[in-house]
Amino acid sequence: MSAPAPSTTAAPAAAAGDKRPPVILCIGMAGSGKTTFMQRLNAHLHAKKQPPYILNLDPAVGQLPFAANIDIRDTVNYKEVMKQYNLGPNGGILTALNLFTTKFDQVLGFVEKRAPTLDYILVDTPGQIEIFTWSASGSIITDTLAATYPTMIAYIIDTPRTAAPATFMSNMLYACSILYKTKVPFILVFNKTDVKSHDFALEWMTDFEVFQEALRKDSSYMSSLMTSMCLALDEFYAHLKVVGVSAVTGAGMDDFLKAVDEAVVEYDQDYKPELERLLEERRQKKEAEKEEQMARLMKDMAMDEKGREVKFGAGSHKGKGKAVSMEDDEEEDEDSDREPSYRDDSDSDGVDMDAFAAEEEERRDRLEEESLKRYLSGQRLE
Repeated sequence: MSAPAPSTTAAPAAAAGDKRPPVILCIGMAGSGKTTFMQRLNAHLHAKKQPPYILNLDPAVGQLPFAANIDIRDTVNYKEVMKQYNLGPNGGILTALNLFTTKFDQVLGFVEKRAPTLDYILVDTPGQIEIFTWSASGSIITDTLAATYPTMIAYIIDTPRTAAPATFMSNMLYACSILYKTKVPFILVFNKTDVKSHDFALEWMTDFEVFQEALRKDSSYMSSLMTSMCLALDEFYAHLKVVGVSAVTGAGMDDFLKAVDEAVVEYDQDYKPELERLLEERRQKKEAEKEEQMARLMKDMAMDEKGREVKFGAGSHKGKGKAVSMEDDEEEDEDSDREPSYRDDSDSDGVDMDAFAAEEEERRDRLEEESLKRYLSGQRLE
């Protein structure tokens, strides 16, 4: 009866080794309360005895209201980058993020060591949203994390400022563009619900007629354009996870964590199989290229073996042609005491000297070509 005991204890250990905590990338417009939301979420998880692992990717932030495990400011001096490269604020942030991305493999190493003991990984991004969402470094960081861990984007929206239909539509279009660019699970987070409830936004997203009524109050030329865009975004709304939170009071944090759990399921069902398919296609493409190179090499070697014997005297020489191998010719060339037959005046009668010289030159060219092929063959095999 003591036999099953080792397997029972080994199973949790294996599960712990394979644990993949979800990565939450917090993205939002400047002033949307993104960093405050991070602080509240961090406090909420600590209260639940699930302290998260936090990465700060904003090099220009003055003071963080939470302790970051990895801080870009410890690696890159934002102000020094601006001074050295003669850049403005946005250029300095982008360059600092690019420099940090070159060492992101080390960041992954730190995260992997702690992953078995973690439940959540939080990533705070720069307030200038386009610097992360539309830069090469932002894409590299997102794709690298998503290739290893269930990664999702939490798009923070300033609810009071979204009360106008035009502002609401602008936020929805930006959220849609980020979703289709990153292709990872997406959570729409309406922040500051303690100031204004997000119920109006939910109603606009689910009832086209209500949004139309709000547009009728706006007599600007943009109303017709927004009507068309609202219809186009109907599919986007249908598959969107929406939660309302308050970073000040902490309301809605449990709803947000439920949305995170749903996003993990979506990652496993949709994103991960697609990622594995792309990786398999890339592997098969590399294998096909390798086989093609090997086939080309074998073909070159086969042609090389066929051309190793040549005949002399095929021109106007009246005697029978004699087949000689290239090795024999090389030995004859190395014998400096014996002059070539075409220099022997006694044997020059009846021999086309021009044809013989041409054949000799062709033979040298073949030798050089053979030597080059052997060199290239060795390089490919290495």
